[in-house]
Amino acid sequence: MASHSLSLPARTPLLRLLCRPRRAILPSAAPPGRGFCYTNLSSAAAPPRPASRGALFLGAAGTRQRGAVWSRTMSSSVNSAAVAESAMAKNGANVEPLPFVNDKHGGVIIEMTAPMDPQVFSASLKSALSKWREQGIRGVWIKLPIGLANLIQSAVEEGFWYHHAEETYLMLAYWLPNTTHTLPVNATHRVGVGAFVMNDKREVLAVQEKSGVLRGLGIWKFPTGVVEPGEDINIGAVREVKEETGIDTEFIEVLAFRQSHKAYFEKSDLFFVCILRPLSFDITKQESEIEDAQWIPVEEFAAQPFVQKHELVKYILEVGLAKSDKEYAGFSPISIKSAFTDKQSFFYMNRRDLDKASGSGNAQHKSGL
Repeated sequence: MASHSLSLPARTPLLRLLCRPRRAILPSAAPPGRGFCYTNLSSAAAPPRPASRGALFLGAAGTRQRGAVWSRTMSSSVNSAAVAESAMAKNGANVEPLPFVNDKHGGVIIEMTAPMDPQVFSASLKSALSKWREQGIRGVWIKLPIGLANLIQSAVEEGFWYHHAEETYLMLAYWLPNTTHTLPVNATHRVGVGAFVMNDKREVLAVQEKSGVLRGLGIWKFPTGVVEPGEDINIGAVREVKEETGIDTEFIEVLAFRQSHKAYFEKSDLFFVCILRPLSFDITKQESEIEDAQWIPVEEFAAQPFVQKHELVKYILEVGLAKSDKEYAGFSPISIKSAFTDKQSFFYMNRRDLDKASGSGNAQHKSGL
């Protein structure tokens, strides 16, 4: 599985934690360009606010971009109506209606599924844009499946820009008003997970990777990976541990998370540190990605120069041990339903401290090892 950056500023030695529990972990600010690791300091910490969503995809809604692309788009929109009228007069019957649906934000989504001659598509697109401008439509999206890639040039020549792409389609965008657009940007973050798993012998589950920067160095690390599209963090953590080591686990809590930027393809990265309870103990390593997997005594794991050098790994070990010693509360998933849809989602929260603050003392909501 994909690994994450492990470089953070230096910190006080870790080994003393192995002898006595600590109540809180003081975060240290990272220098410019480095990531930050977020942990629960003492009381209930609010979970990160989710990014606003656009009609089609995850992203930071409301982010505005300015540049040459937007300038060309605004310029092309000025003469679009005149061009459309000329094209309609010239092509006549060659103008075909384009399949589209209205989105929830005053825009339209053209969803092309059937082949169309590029010239006919161009004339039809000009005609549609002219009508939508008169109707006050603002954002226009074109979803082109990979089989209709021959229509891309026609859309780009009309002023559309690339918004995002997936394995099977390209999404293009256009802003009809002669103003700065307010369309949401493409998804900005990748989500990764790291798993702290410790048995009753105080041995942590550790792996050595076959690829990446740690290949061939004999370094033991925690199982890590990337959450798949549509997969919840708690499910992804359990799956990654199972894939890499063959160990079945039960998800307990999110202990902390780190945010870094310009990690992969200029995207930001959210890395969630999770603690899981082992349900099995016989290891079967993943042959394709894992060189070795073992239960390592926690003292031996902590004594590695790699752990002493990289503070992210030290933090993972610290919060994992603090949780195991019941001196630390992370964020446990609570299933919730949206007021706008029937979809279920998970809200991660420090339920232990919330119960203390509310005086409920409801033991069934308290999580622990």
